[in-house]
Amino acid sequence: MADYLEVRGVHKAYGDYVALDDVSFSAQRGEILALLGPSGCGKTTLLNMIAGFLMPDDGRILVDGHDLSNTPAHRRGMGMVFQGYALFPHMTIARNVAFGLEMRGIERAAIQTRVSEALAAVQLAGVEKRYPRELSGGQQQRVALARALVVRPAVLLLDEPLSNLDAILRKTMREDMRVILKEAGITAILVTHDHEEAIVTADRIILMSRGRVEQIASPMELYERPSTVFCAHFMDFTNLIDGVVVGFENEYATVKTAMGVVCSDVGDVGVGEDVTLAIRPENIAPVPDAGENHVVGRVARISYHGAVQRVDLDVANQTLIAHVPVRRCAVRPGDELAVSWRAAETRLLRRDAAAARVLAAQGGGG
Repeated sequence: MADYLEVRGVHKAYGDYVALDDVSFSAQRGEILALLGPSGCGKTTLLNMIAGFLMPDDGRILVDGHDLSNTPAHRRGMGMVFQGYALFPHMTIARNVAFGLEMRGIERAAIQTRVSEALAAVQLAGVEKRYPRELSGGQQQRVALARALVVRPAVLLLDEPLSNLDAILRKTMREDMRVILKEAGITAILVTHDHEEAIVTADRIILMSRGRVEQIASPMELYERPSTVFCAHFMDFTNLIDGVVVGFENEYATVKTAMGVVCSDVGDVGVGEDVTLAIRPENIAPVPDAGENHVVGRVARISYHGAVQRVDLDVANQTLIAHVPVRRCAVRPGDELAVSWRAAETRLLRRDAAAARVLAAQGGGG
């Protein structure tokens, strides 16, 4: 299938500060892409550039083969859903949704039909005569989505559209938003800093850092097989352990670390290379024979997280974090605990000093 949206080598700088550095990607018609990353990574700048609110210093943006790099925003045929909804408080819901069609000179009968169809698509049929203040936050977000969809945009751009909603409503809306977008068959670009939102909503994720693309992958691939230390950290591989590759055996790599020799997946590295091992805490089990890797540590801290408890283990002066189901966590701080995990669930990555500095500057948070 041919690419519908193409971003080719886009660059944007403000003086010495580089906001976007040679960014390239493409999307097929009807595909949902998520631009994911921490604050300051360039994702919103990139979205504004696709919309036409900013012009690139270099590079091209094409939709359906047409170069829009120097086309003003109002001629690009894009739809936009803003973080703050941006509904007109003095207009009814019907007028809010119809506004873009009225500006395009669509005849009244067609407007009424399309407004009704758009509101039905977002499950808000029957609210046409109400005002934004009479709707909940989630309903207002649906109205904003209907207003963007009703004009049948070439590409729909969503700038952190769920960030103003409470946690429970966000989870519901991200599921609903994907269904609505897929049923509409529209190409969409979603900006978010929430990796769970990106995983649930998008067909593919573009993870960004420092104005560059770190990895483009399906949600499952990015979650399970991050390609860099930064990607692993951002996707919640809490355990990042430095080591040196000492050999390969039984289709696994063996890595010498401060807590002993650890078996991992092979990765694109050779013997003697400095590497970082990435291990998800949910893959570490308090069962001695559950995997190829076994260590014994002392419980330093336990914190309750609902279905699981986070157990911080001190292993050779290194911290190893395990997420243990509450019913299986019968230990207390100071206890000795043996844990294990599988080599196949241990991601082997090249050591990245630049990523380490970025993560340290962020305080270790993802």
